[in-house]
Amino acid sequence: LNGEPVAYLLGEREFYGLNFKVSPATLIPRPDTELLVDLALQRISQQSACRVLDLGTGSGAIALSIAHARPDARVVAVDASAAALEVAQCNARRLALTNVRLLRSDWFSALRDERFDMIVSNPPYIAAGDVHLSQGDVRFEPPGALASGADGLDDIRSIIGQAKTYLNANGWLMFEHGYNQAERARGLLGDAGFTEVFSARDLAGMERVSGGRAAF
Repeated sequence: LNGEPVAYLLGEREFYGLNFKVSPATLIPRPDTELLVDLALQRISQQSACRVLDLGTGSGAIALSIAHARPDARVVAVDASAAALEVAQCNARRLALTNVRLLRSDWFSALRDERFDMIVSNPPYIAAGDVHLSQGDVRFEPPGALASGADGLDDIRSIIGQAKTYLNANGWLMFEHGYNQAERARGLLGDAGFTEVFSARDLAGMERVSGGRAAF
């Protein structure tokens, strides 16, 4: 073995109580990301026909976990990678989910006039050149799903800057970020006019997810 992640060797990983196929075209779902699913589900009632968008879905772990827990929700999951979408499609079939639509899109580019009640994302957020990119499991994961500009926030800035165009009134935007990026993430959300801005802590006590509400 050359240190390749066990999840890639096995071809699957458990996330939110479900088994997901993974491949080197996708990130390996991590326990900390379950926080984002928790926060999303807290804001979607059981019978809600809430429209949810997952940006950069990868294996589909976030989108499909939400769709599985909220069968009345309508979920759209996008990714720029055709190979990642194939994995997500396989996972949707394995879970027999019919309330998810998968779409190849560079963030919002293919969405046209659609609007959503919630947007979630685990975007790239590691700074280019960060030493962690050459360590551990990350060495084997798709670089485009990890690094995002000099400070790691390029994609988060892009998502925040465009999200309100695609959110219904009072819709939520929530995203994962690095352990040291919460304050800057909250600042970006506030500057973009989001209200009820918050950060939430992961299992290790790090601020790992931030979000806010679109006020029109």
